[in-house]
Amino acid sequence: MKFAEHLSAHITPEWRKQYINYEEMKAMLYTANEEAPALDSVEEDVRKRHFANFDENFYHYCDQELKKINTFYSEKLAEATRKYAALNTQLRTTLEGQQKSKSKGHSHKPINLPYRKAQELKLAFSEFYLSLILLQNYQNLNHTGFRKILKKHDKILASDNGARYQKEHVEMSHFFINKDIDKLINDTETTVTTQLEGGDRQRAMKRLRVPPLGEQQSPWTTFKVGLFSGSFVVLFVAVILSAVFHDSATGENLKIAFRLYRGPLLLIEFIFLIGVNIYGWRSSGVNHVLIFELDPRNHLSEQHLMEMAAIFGVVWTLSLLSFLYSTSLSIPPYINPLLMTVIMIAFLINPLRVFRYEARFWLLKTIGRMIAAPFFHVGFADFWLADQLNSLVTALLDFQFLTCFYVTNGNWLEAGSK
Repeated sequence: MKFAEHLSAHITPEWRKQYINYEEMKAMLYTANEEAPALDSVEEDVRKRHFANFDENFYHYCDQELKKINTFYSEKLAEATRKYAALNTQLRTTLEGQQKSKSKGHSHKPINLPYRKAQELKLAFSEFYLSLILLQNYQNLNHTGFRKILKKHDKILASDNGARYQKEHVEMSHFFINKDIDKLINDTETTVTTQLEGGDRQRAMKRLRVPPLGEQQSPWTTFKVGLFSGSFVVLFVAVILSAVFHDSATGENLKIAFRLYRGPLLLIEFIFLIGVNIYGWRSSGVNHVLIFELDPRNHLSEQHLMEMAAIFGVVWTLSLLSFLYSTSLSIPPYINPLLMTVIMIAFLINPLRVFRYEARFWLLKTIGRMIAAPFFHVGFADFWLADQLNSLVTALLDFQFLTCFYVTNGNWLEAGSK
């Protein structure tokens, strides 16, 4: 990935104007090179004067960018320092209050915070730690941006002025040489470990750690996407051939099955296309994690969504094959779509912390806010999901048909089994 795309993909949207204007600086370099007089038509001194004039403007622009970045970094660092002091004061006050209550009871047990208060402090420190990582990323991205653009400057203009500017200005600037952000990160890790997690650093870091920029998918996830996608394609072909050539599949049964199975298939296709969307957003530099207010530590990637769609696709095809061959298998045909729908609903509302618990309950909470929109505050994700459901009206009508079929049809167990 080119740096311009990498920068665009990993910036904090609210800070967009405070980052190095890499694209503008790159355009300045290419324009200067294109407008330079050709060597065969002018003397070399003319070209040198052209590039000297350009360098004057270019480095003036670099100075402005450095000033902007230094100012913003200093403001955010001061804000983070104040926030850390406030959190520490809150933690200390809570601990002192607990200590006083313990001393009144003459208890010699270790001081434990009330569960609710401990959870509030853990969440507050976790969110604060995330803001520190964002500021550290801001620091690193801007330094990398200057290094890349100045290296490009020297390559295009065949000079070493960029390297000299990098050494004398960028690497001497406040945002680069100041390491207070690293100290704040370490202090936060220590505080959470010792005061909130009972000295268990592994548990503390599990709560605090943020995935690095541009983290790659695991090969195991990629393997599962390929495995289940391939299985779905093979089984889907088997479904088509069975529907066409299998004698027991009557026309009336197929019409009903079409309505019962179409809704789940459209939903599976929707999940897969959301994965494609996320891939497109990430490739185009759209930071969907911050836009949708997802947890940067724990959210689904495009491969996770494609894997989920492929697994449900396999379940869908197996259910439909079981429906088509129900006579041979000696099972009621219409139990198959019902069982498949129950599996999908059970997956969504399963309260156990397994099978993408955080993502499932983020979706359920978003649906809840969307339904209760007249009474509660709604955000971008709620509007977005409501708009997507407009596109799924056919699937929703099919689920309505499925519900009515099983509720009003008392003899569905015997239907189609003759």
